[in-house]
Amino acid sequence: MAGDTPAAHHVRRPHLHFPHIHFTRRELHDRPLAGVPLHRWHPRLYACEAAATALLMVLGITAVTLLTAPGSPLAHRLAAHPMWQTSLCGLLFGSAGTAAAMTPFGRVSGAHLSPSVSLAFGLAGKLAWPDLLGYVAAQIIGAIAGTALVWAAVHPFTGLSGQLRSVHYAATLPAAGVAAGWVVAAELVATAGLVLALAWGAAHKRLHLLAPWIGGLYFFAMNPLVAWVSGDSTNFARTLGPALFDGHLAWLWIYLLGPLAGSALAMAWLKSGALGRLHLAEARLINFGHHGRVPRLSAPEAVGPPPSAVSGAPS
Repeated sequence: MAGDTPAAHHVRRPHLHFPHIHFTRRELHDRPLAGVPLHRWHPRLYACEAAATALLMVLGITAVTLLTAPGSPLAHRLAAHPMWQTSLCGLLFGSAGTAAAMTPFGRVSGAHLSPSVSLAFGLAGKLAWPDLLGYVAAQIIGAIAGTALVWAAVHPFTGLSGQLRSVHYAATLPAAGVAAGWVVAAELVATAGLVLALAWGAAHKRLHLLAPWIGGLYFFAMNPLVAWVSGDSTNFARTLGPALFDGHLAWLWIYLLGPLAGSALAMAWLKSGALGRLHLAEARLINFGHHGRVPRLSAPEAVGPPPSAVSGAPS
């Protein structure tokens, strides 16, 4: 009828259906990634972290070899643009971390992929010290395993094996002629900046979708500034894996001291309130909202009810 208000049309929106997951009471109470563990150790988290770190190394080493090996056509084209070549190495190695984070393994563990990141969460009170040790051990095992997989894949092929050796298995090494103190300082500053950026993304719900991508963008910008001094590692596990196969072990202490000191410095700065009040809800860089619980590998998106809805759960 003319002049009447038209009838409202209700659009039926599609619903997302997740598998029905029945959480046990122990699973609901166990919140290790919120710093409130029920159990001392969490092997599922460590196994997934090791697998994700191994994938980081496989993809990262492959990318660096394609971008820098003398026999690579892509490296030949980029040789005239060394700054872009260095930036792309950072972007692709950092993006390898993003790819690892997006796997079910990364979505279960939260994809720290680095002792520096796990230490930051430990200092923030979101990871108990036994779990921190478990994560670091998993990252080291995963980095060695990932490097070993690349070595095993190319070892039968003399040409490819030679190309991999020519880039030192994507090792991070101090620049010749640069004092060790400056290399440590470079790693400290680079790691502190990375931890600050990751913490900022993890602490703001609106930035959660961006958090897994921060690494690639950060290393794209930072590599031209730091890589010529130290290789821009920020990650002891990432340095250790290639070093074991390349044989450059004398400088490992730099990549242990610098990144861990940088992580601790960044967290001290955050706790001082210099950047405002940041609240890290969970020790995660991806797949937020689990209230610190350990997700199932079969359904990493299933989160369970909030702690306030679970009787007897610690806050």
